[in-house]
Amino acid sequence: MSQPVTIDFVSDVVCPWCALGATALEQAIANLAGEVSVALTYKPFELNPDMGPEGEHAIKHMIRKYGRTPDEVASRNQMVISLGAALGFKFDLEKRSHFYNTFDAHRLLFWAAQEGHQVALKKRLLDAYFTNGQNPSDHDTLVRLAGEVGLDSARAREVLTSDEFGKDVRESQEFYRQRGINSVPAMVLNGRHLVSGSQSIEYYEQMLRQMAEAAVEA
Repeated sequence: MSQPVTIDFVSDVVCPWCALGATALEQAIANLAGEVSVALTYKPFELNPDMGPEGEHAIKHMIRKYGRTPDEVASRNQMVISLGAALGFKFDLEKRSHFYNTFDAHRLLFWAAQEGHQVALKKRLLDAYFTNGQNPSDHDTLVRLAGEVGLDSARAREVLTSDEFGKDVRESQEFYRQRGINSVPAMVLNGRHLVSGSQSIEYYEQMLRQMAEAAVEA
């Protein structure tokens, strides 16, 4: 097998399109197991960096931020639910009542990458928020989720109650912002090839094969 295809997946844990993209990518990677090796790292992006700790009601937020009508919000939500169902990801957008600040979740994900559990924690965070309606800014929730994927719960709380990895998260966000990534999801493959938006399983498979073949030829 050739050198792994590296993927920097820039996303937020309260972004439904990121959840769709991550789920499709996960399935594409599984489908190509034994054919293409992948090194996946999730990179931080905050949709709402100025959001207060109380969050904002989801429908009100979509109306205020994007200028949509309630009917447009409902229609878009139904489309997301349908797309998720086709991938086997359940969106329960009645339980997901609010948008929240995600800076602490990104700090925890940064630490989890060092511990080898980032991909599992990212998946658990997406499930917790979109399927179970849990608050990804709540420290008790984050500590519990960290423990569920094999991370040390005491260390997770230590990270969250300090400012540890805050500088790293900000620098990473600025790095990708300076390279023109201002919406998510966005994937950078092998450090140079950008894929924007949520794509299909088949599309991701095609891109992974192309990147793997290009690496062999190089």
